[in-house]
Amino acid sequence: MTDHSEHPEPPDSPLPETPVNPIRRPRGQPSPGGRAVAPDPDLVAERISRLTTDALVTRRGYLRILGVLSGGLAVGNVAVALGAFQRRTEGADVEMVIAEDIDAIPVGGEVRFGYPTDNDPAMLIRLEEDLFVAYSAVCTHLACEVLWVPDDNDLYCPCHNGHFDPANGAPTAGPPQRPLPEIRLAQRGNSIVALGEGRIHAEGG
Repeated sequence: MTDHSEHPEPPDSPLPETPVNPIRRPRGQPSPGGRAVAPDPDLVAERISRLTTDALVTRRGYLRILGVLSGGLAVGNVAVALGAFQRRTEGADVEMVIAEDIDAIPVGGEVRFGYPTDNDPAMLIRLEEDLFVAYSAVCTHLACEVLWVPDDNDLYCPCHNGHFDPANGAPTAGPPQRPLPEIRLAQRGNSIVALGEGRIHAEGG
């Protein structure tokens, strides 16, 4: 029988330690045990501050752009209202038959036509038995189309409540400051012919 006490076995050598990289979980996600890790207050405060600053910069930029656009539109509207830009049709001298049979137009009736082109609305109105007038139907305020309201004997712009006198095209109410451009007429037999558009001018000018 062998006595092992005289020759004790050497103790086991310790195994070398292997470095383990820790697994980092995003803050606030639950740990393997099911508990959520509280977010870092400093990180939360930093993100809130950044979002607030970005939102403020975006809002300021938007307001700045809006202010520039509004200012440009306001200047343009004032310029148009004051007649700073020459009308494309001003001084047109195209000769055109706009009514072939005047007997078909009752007193108070109108004929819509384009002058000097189809894209330039105009109107012929028979105010009395022997009185015809014609005007550009483009409002001299902001270029909306003017309507003839025979029951009120009124030329009316619905965009900004402008009114014109059908006898001479002069503005009578609302924002328009200049008369409607008159289209010169001639009667040839039983027809009405447009001869040209008069020049826009301030009332009394």
